[in-house]
Amino acid sequence: MGATTQRKKLRIHERNDIDGLRQLARLSEGERAAMKAVAAVLPFRVNDHVIEELIDWDAVPDDPIYQLTFPQAGMLARGDLQRMMELMRAGASAEQIQGAAREIRARLNPHPAGQVELNVPRLDGRPVMGMQHKYRETVLFFPAQGQTCHAYCTYCFRWPQFVGLDDETKFASREADVLVAYLRAHPEVTNVLFTGGDPLLMRTAVLRRYIEPLIKARLPHLVSIRIGTKAPAYWPYRFVTDPDADDLLRLFEEIRAAGMHIALMAHFSHPREIEPPVAQEAVRRIRSAGAVVRCQAPLIRHVNDDPRVWATMWAAQVRLGAVPYYMFVERDTGAREYFEVPLARAAEIFRLAYQSVSGLARTVRGPSMSATPGKVVINGVARIGSEQVFVLQMLQARNPEWVGRPFFAAYDPSATWFDQLRPAPGGEGFFFERELQAMKRERRPRDQDRRSLPIYGASAAIHAAVS
Repeated sequence: MGATTQRKKLRIHERNDIDGLRQLARLSEGERAAMKAVAAVLPFRVNDHVIEELIDWDAVPDDPIYQLTFPQAGMLARGDLQRMMELMRAGASAEQIQGAAREIRARLNPHPAGQVELNVPRLDGRPVMGMQHKYRETVLFFPAQGQTCHAYCTYCFRWPQFVGLDDETKFASREADVLVAYLRAHPEVTNVLFTGGDPLLMRTAVLRRYIEPLIKARLPHLVSIRIGTKAPAYWPYRFVTDPDADDLLRLFEEIRAAGMHIALMAHFSHPREIEPPVAQEAVRRIRSAGAVVRCQAPLIRHVNDDPRVWATMWAAQVRLGAVPYYMFVERDTGAREYFEVPLARAAEIFRLAYQSVSGLARTVRGPSMSATPGKVVINGVARIGSEQVFVLQMLQARNPEWVGRPFFAAYDPSATWFDQLRPAPGGEGFFFERELQAMKRERRPRDQDRRSLPIYGASAAIHAAVS
């Protein structure tokens, strides 16, 4: 434990606390009303570490961490914002406000890239809603107690998890034995990613209930356990002074002692999140327990759409012994129009940042879109004859045979997501399209009762049928 780090208690603030936060007193009544209206539709949650240590309140509203955590009026369409504000101003009932919010949420693409339709695996013929299995080697597991966070990122593509939208398809599980059974039935899986929400919001004793069965199962094909978390940025005390911080680090050591790799997939969106000494101490302690810290974040307008920000952040991560891993493209969900950056600009930001750092930071990959077919990375912009094109390839895919194959899309300076791209002139379609459509047909609701595999499980048969 750092000698100068004092223990702090996690204090959470949500929508009902907006008027009581002294830092927001500088806002006008109308600005606070707009903030509350947005927070009635999209999730809002922040803690004292973010408020007191990460936000420069003299730079508000342009401060990047403020944009990252506090609702902004532009996150809703103008008509939707006005509707919500009028309901609140008129003293509408909670049911009326929630009804209007549900209507707006339904238009915000709450489950992008086929998360519900295509990624939910089946065990013994039944869907397992607390898991996703999109890529052959990786299973995502959503522990039920970890489906919230120390603070919410305003761009988060899993925002439906936090607002109670569509609870019947909410990703959450309390059954570690189901996870073990699924892994036994799928020896092609080499790693499990615990995700949420944030699994590290759970007490270590609860996290152990999910991880210890994996250790005891001694599955020979299970190579690594990953934990997706924002805790090193939003609540680094989780690893330093929280009452069970030492037990958490012992759990990491036990995973290593069992012969598995343990990685924290840390979401650092801006270099300021790494600046507090307690955050740096958290990374040091995580690494001392044998875990690798891999850093990822989306490229977000108003927050980090500047190559200097990324180059500074990657260099700081390397200095701490962490590994720059991914620059993502903001997904096509939620407040996407507020945060999205054109793909052409994203590629340029990545290129300029990448050329500004040493080889040790060039472990990073991006800009990458977690789209329906897979993780599509933009390798750059080139010319084929007289045509300008995006050069693309997949880093992960529903069919592993798609990985690493270069393909081209027509250059579109305004496109912000993969679905807006078209094959380069002269191409009849992207090479994977027929097979992807066949996969979707295989997963139609009327067929699900007779299928027991995730979508990639039919890849070989489908590939043969469409080739």
